[in-house]
Formats: sequence, structure tokens, C-alpha cells
Amino acid sequence: MIRVALLFGGRSSEHGISCATAAGVLSAIDRSRFEVVPVGITRTGAWTLQPDDSELFALRAELPEVVDNGTRVRLPDAADSRELTLVAADGTESSLGDIDIVFPILHGKFGEDGTVQGQLELLDLPYVGNGVLASSVAMDKHMTKSVLVAAGIDVAPWVSLTPARWDGQRELFERRIRALGLPVFVKPSRAGSSVGVTKVAEWSDLDAAVEVAFAEDTTVLVEAAVVGREVECAVLEGRDGGEPRVSLAGEIVVTGRDFYDFEAKYLDPDAAQLICPAELHDGELREMRRIAARAFEAIGGAGLARVDFFLTGEGFVVNEINTMPGFTPISMFPSCWQASGVSYPELITELIELGLAARR
Repeated sequence: MIRVALLFGGRSSEHGISCATAAGVLSAIDRSRFEVVPVGITRTGAWTLQPDDSELFALRAELPEVVDNGTRVRLPDAADSRELTLVAADGTESSLGDIDIVFPILHGKFGEDGTVQGQLELLDLPYVGNGVLASSVAMDKHMTKSVLVAAGIDVAPWVSLTPARWDGQRELFERRIRALGLPVFVKPSRAGSSVGVTKVAEWSDLDAAVEVAFAEDTTVLVEAAVVGREVECAVLEGRDGGEPRVSLAGEIVVTGRDFYDFEAKYLDPDAAQLICPAELHDGELREMRRIAARAFEAIGGAGLARVDFFLTGEGFVVNEINTMPGFTPISMFPSCWQASGVSYPELITELIELGLAARR
């Protein structure tokens, strides 16, 4: 039996989405092959042992949350051990036994950005998904765009801001931003699930949008709006050093909102349709898959990713790469693979096997 430490929750603003992802994995993982140790990270960063109960973390009207139950889970204290230690609420210590692999289904900062991956690397613990470099590059939208441009991949034009630039060189950066034309999107550079994102249709609204984004991150992107279909595809690392595998495409059709914001993604079931497979002709799908694989390789991807595009009249523009995409059973990443012939439980198994193979 392979023992899997499932990490979820975390300190980022996407805490609840990570919990919902945990519910999906807990409900579908192959229990004949895998024993799960659910490690929930609270919003303040405490690592706790949580019940192995998917219903506790299911996505409902309110987002689920890791409750601090007083327990603490300690990682091994050296790279020659894989033993987890449980500290009970009364301070009593006991062993949780050895684990074979960590499955960090954390979204956003302090989890999807290479920080936890670095901690696991220091302890020589095998884990699912992307390594430190790919995780950190893809978490930072400015760096992602810079890497993709260097790889010859089209992205939306953008301007990056820091508080020093915005406060000290306002006139210069406003000129650069206005050159993008309206509308623009203002985004935190290192956040996901559209947290802190504002669509600006009037320049008078720019300051407020920048302030909202700075509340999430110290670097903010102002990005030209791209008119086109929102399409996505899922990527899996190739087996035995082979080429990345890319799924069929999915499409997001937003109704009644300006864009695919946080509420549309998670709280309003009528705000958007996720269509998979998307209607693309063979040449379009072939090109989309080629670019997705190229983007995955450009960031040094491993394990999995979801690559998000706009399909315009001139072709595909990459919006972003998610190295730990939403992973509930109805999320786009597993939906695209299901349409491609890989079930949700099979996908979980494949990711664990890829993680084990990569770090033997």
C-alpha cells in the first residue's frame, strides 16, 4: 500500500479552493492502492491532521476551510527519514509512520509557488507535480510571460508595476498603460482564481483597481484585454522522458459577467459554462496542443499543468499556466482528461505514479 500525505488548505487566498480540491481527491483516490494521510494547513500555516472525510471539505454555498483542531503534523527532521510525527492537542507525540509521497494540492502563494516544493526537496521527500523552478515561474505572471515570449509564444501585452514604480514614476507608467488601450485587466502577479483581478473600462477606475491588486501582491500586472474564445487544455508529463501529453480542449463561456472572475468560477453556478471538448477543427486543436506542450517545456514543467488560451482571429494567445490547477471532479483539468479517455481516479493514480518515478 502506497502512503500518500495529502496537503491542502494553506495560507493563500485560495485556501477554500484547495480544500474543495482535497474533497475531490479524497472521494476518488484508489483506496486499494493508496492510503491517505490528510494534512490540512490552516490559514495561519499550522499543519494539522484532518479526518479522512471528503464531505467535510466539499464545495458548497460557503467555501470549506481547514479548522485548527489543535493537532500538529511534523515533517521528518532529516533527509534520511520519511516518518511523519503527530503532536496531539494535549502535546502527546506519536508516529504517523512513513509516507511514500506527498501530494501538495495547494493553490496560490505558500504552496503552488515553489515554497513547499523547496521544503520537500530539502527533506528528499517525493512529491506530486512541478518542481521549485516551474512552480515559482508559473506563479508569477510577469515571469511566465517573459519566459513564454523568449520561447516564441504569443501573450497579451502587459506592464508590470511595483509600489515604488507606481508612486515614484506614476506619469511614465500611466503613459505605458494607456498605450495598451481600453479595456485592461489589472492583476496581482502572484495570485490565482482571479483573486484581486479587476477589468478596467475607464481610466478613472485604474487607481482603485491597482490598489485592489496591490492588496494581494507587491507586483501588479496591467494587461491589454484580448478578444477571443477562452479555451484551455490539460498537460501531463510524458512517461519515461517522453513528450508531454496534452488533452482535448475545453472552453469557458461566461454569461452575465464581464469576465471569468472568482464568483463565476466557484460561487455562481449560472455564471459560466465549462464545455469539454470544445469545438475546434483539427488544425486548431493540433496547434493548441503544440503550444501547450511548448509552454510546459519552457517553464521546465513536471507532473501536470493547465494552459489557458484566448483563441483570436490571428491565432492562440497564452493567458497563463497553472501548475496546480483546480482539481475537483468538475474542474477543467480533470474534465479535459475525462473527455480524452482518462477518468478522474485514473488521473490521480497517474499523477502519483509520475511523482514516484521522477524522484526514485
